[in-house]
Amino acid sequence: MKKIVVLASGNGTNFQAIVDAIDNGVIEDAKISKLICNNKRANVMQRARDSGILPVLIDTKSSNYNDMLSEIISGDDPDLIVLDGYIKILPEFIINKFMYKIINIHPSLLPAFGGKGYYGRKVHEAVIMSGTRFSGCTIHFATNDVDNGPIIDQRAVTVDDYETLETLEEEIHIEEHKSLVFSINLILKNNYEIKGKRVIHKV
Repeated sequence: MKKIVVLASGNGTNFQAIVDAIDNGVIEDAKISKLICNNKRANVMQRARDSGILPVLIDTKSSNYNDMLSEIISGDDPDLIVLDGYIKILPEFIINKFMYKIINIHPSLLPAFGGKGYYGRKVHEAVIMSGTRFSGCTIHFATNDVDNGPIIDQRAVTVDDYETLETLEEEIHIEEHKSLVFSINLILKNNYEIKGKRVIHKV
């Protein structure tokens, strides 16, 4: 059975989407072996407990944070690592160790509105202020070039004239759940190849 480690900092709706997809057989022969969280108030911690999944709280301010994180992840020997709104950039040596085993969810159509400083509602605010008519979500492989790894999947939504942070966030969350489950299946089944910044889906 394939093992998935999830790193999250917030509400965990994408985490829940993975749990539900596994429970419903949409994602087959896989399990979330561990949740790693750096926010003790995050609702995702309770979601994990409710699903019988071990939540691990880690202090990003600790002097040995990088080594602790590497040890916790390596201990599970995961087939896939999912960054679900994890508000901490992973150190280079961890990304290098698990290259093309780490995927990230970003709430825009990369490369637009990506990079350092663009996360969560800050992305949606920038999108609305820009006047663009479309936004969405991107699932991509995490590399040391922040938000610039090979793109696995994207889903678009329309940004209408009366869009708010809350409505845009909700619309994109719906697409994130679908895109994430699709991407996890693609990767765990090894049904892809990487060419430059594009992840080609094999038929």
